[in-house]
Amino acid sequence: MRGNTKLSKRLLFAIVPVAIALSQTSAPLTVAPAEKLRVKRGMTGTAKIHAQLKPGYHANSDKPAEDYLIPLKLTWSAAPLEVAEVTYPKPQIEKYDFSEKPLSVVSGDFDIVTKFKVPASAPNGPAIITGKLRYQACTDKMCLPPKTVEVPVTVDIQ
Repeated sequence: MRGNTKLSKRLLFAIVPVAIALSQTSAPLTVAPAEKLRVKRGMTGTAKIHAQLKPGYHANSDKPAEDYLIPLKLTWSAAPLEVAEVTYPKPQIEKYDFSEKPLSVVSGDFDIVTKFKVPASAPNGPAIITGKLRYQACTDKMCLPPKTVEVPVTVDIQ
């Protein structure tokens, strides 16, 4: 039993640095700068975040197949706006060798759309709202550590 434990630890110490090095050398997910959002007080506005996963990578959808999987999640510190709704891309159901069950994933190019309410009391003028996109990129062989990417959106309230 001890021999197996030592081997497991050696494998873990060999794999973890490789996964960390891969995650630091080139991010598997890129997010395009969001277009400026022009909104009027008392109305709603929509911000679209365009993301792209490198070929060979996928991320769990916002509703993963298993509770322990890390979902794709966009949160906002939206003041002076209020988040009304976040719409995630339609997932694909994929079967991978490492999982007994098919998984709900996103891959390639996708958009996440957020609908904001602009309170009538919101101050006129420019503002920046910041979103945080959390994801875990995986291949069919391994998963990288979860990451969070900041997503700034410039807002012009009229």
